Amino acid sequence: MTDDEERELLALLDDEYARRILIAASEEPMSVERLTDRCDASPPTIYRRIDRLTAAGYLDEYQELDPDGHHYKTYSTRLERVAIEITEGSMELDVYRREEDPADRFTRLFEDL
Repeated sequence: MTDDEERELLALLDDEYARRILIAASEEPMSVERLTDRCDASPPTIYRRIDRLTAAGYLDEYQELDPDGHHYKTYSTRLERVAIEITEGSMELDVYRREEDPADRFTRLFEDL
């Protein structure tokens, strides 16, 4: 993990809305609308945090197909655990992510085409 990645992780964990999103989306995949309600935040605030969490690999996104044609994305937490170890004058950060289901991974790769 680079210093920039560590700084971004610590900044995200320090952000109240990012933490709320991670906690809410760990229960089940949620749309922005549901995350807005659960996190008591505006949609732009949720979108900004989702962008940062997704770019860092702490959230997975899925395209949901709506029969009415109003497709939308849902998000689930991929971050499982963060371990910080401070010993002998140094600090080490370890990040553990949930394994992605192979079927979900294939679907995501197909959607990205």
